Amino acid sequence: MSSAESQVPAHQQSSWSSFVKGLASWSGDLSSLTAPSFILSPTSLTEFPAYWCEHPDEFAAISSGKTPEERAKLVLRWFILTLKCQYATRNEKMGSEKKPLNPILGETFYGSWPDTNGRGKTDLTVEQVSHHPPITAFYINNEKAGVSLEGHSGQKTSFSAPSIIVKQVGHSVLSVKLEDGSVEDYLITLPRLKIDGILYGKPYIELTELSYIVGSNGTCVTIDYKGKGWLSGKAHSYKASLTKDSTSIANLEGQWTGTTKDTKGDLNIDAQIPKEEVTVKPLEEQQIPESRLVWKDVADGIRSGNYDKAGKAKSAIENDQRAKRKDEAAENKKHELKHFNHVDSDEIYAKLIKEVSSTLPTSEDAYKIKREN
Repeated sequence: MSSAESQVPAHQQSSWSSFVKGLASWSGDLSSLTAPSFILSPTSLTEFPAYWCEHPDEFAAISSGKTPEERAKLVLRWFILTLKCQYATRNEKMGSEKKPLNPILGETFYGSWPDTNGRGKTDLTVEQVSHHPPITAFYINNEKAGVSLEGHSGQKTSFSAPSIIVKQVGHSVLSVKLEDGSVEDYLITLPRLKIDGILYGKPYIELTELSYIVGSNGTCVTIDYKGKGWLSGKAHSYKASLTKDSTSIANLEGQWTGTTKDTKGDLNIDAQIPKEEVTVKPLEEQQIPESRLVWKDVADGIRSGNYDKAGKAKSAIENDQRAKRKDEAAENKKHELKHFNHVDSDEIYAKLIKEVSSTLPTSEDAYKIKREN
């Protein structure tokens, strides 16, 4: 047995070998491929948007910038701090990246971060707006600070030995309400993921290629992600440049899980600062289809190591969903979204994306939070 194989529990080595072989021969998206039980997560993908705001003070502070340049720096700082939360904390907490539960259509997740320093409460609303393909829409809002984040995400996965490649589908728009009542928008595109460590049975995420943050105020951030190569480099490395009307404002270089230096100025970042997890109401106060209640029996089985219980509960949920979709089709009914409206083309995306890349789509659809009249 190699040191790589020793990462896989002895009783799971056969199923893990079969899983890896299946990756190589699988055609199409990998999201429906069944993973060995020890690599399953007890958490649904609907909880993942909470990672955007595990530094709620940084999120709220964006509106405190007095100039476009100051606000763009605060946006960039906040975004870099989200990366560790989104892509590395599960590895640190659970020993490796786990395969999350695929949400049911209409599944919801609600949370908040309390007002602890006078900046105001931050609220999170998430809804699974599509099952085929899987798409999660979310809205994060701090009314007092005047900062909100609206977006949607999905994943298209493929295998390119020895890694799983994840193309993140979707985008986010961060909006800042200014003192004069106007709104400043920042388009945020999503990086591509590479899941390494598959052969070792200890997957972890590395970010690759480019992502962008484009402001309606003429600011632009280009982030170039560089992971550890076979012979050189450090894991989770990146470089980022911030410009305003083509004038350089900041040049960052470092690790999005560690420290970052600004070779242009003073935008130095330490990703090791404590994070604040989202507050969620108790299970006994939740109602179906709230995420943690939907997946309670599955999550309990995974956490206790009772994978037979988890598997049976998961199958029951999936069979129930198939029956509902079949009934809807027979009655010619369409699933209605609870919190979001779908738009075929996001005007903010179409306006700002042309500033950074000719290779990205010129338009994308979006899901907009429903507003109270």
